[in-house]
Amino acid sequence: MNRERERQNLRLLRARDAMDRDYAHPLDVPALARLAHLSPSHFTRLFRDTFGETPYRYLRRRRLERACALLRDTDTPVTDIALMVGFESLGTFSRTFTEVIGRPPIRYRAEVAPVHVPACFIKAWTRHGGFG
Repeated sequence: MNRERERQNLRLLRARDAMDRDYAHPLDVPALARLAHLSPSHFTRLFRDTFGETPYRYLRRRRLERACALLRDTDTPVTDIALMVGFESLGTFSRTFTEVIGRPPIRYRAEVAPVHVPACFIKAWTRHGGFG
């Protein structure tokens, strides 16, 4: 049974890695479930049990994390950031960002100072698709 659970976890990690890598692209549960060789409902249930949140919430969180970094560290227009991180419209992005982060993207940008990260961490992050 441990061996089957290990294989299942590897398949789930494959799908999660795809979300981390391709967060800006349209991703849906059926496509992610195919990567994990599971039915969509079984995939969603196992993903939630394993990672503590649904695939939808995980992907949304990853997109918002990337958006926060871009808002904090660049002068890229908010509309461009919304599209860059995978939202289809500025309205959806702004509403979701405000709901989850607690303030609109423009206010977040004005209130949060850039984070200075050592170059070695940036290189590792971009080379491997992240630390998590």
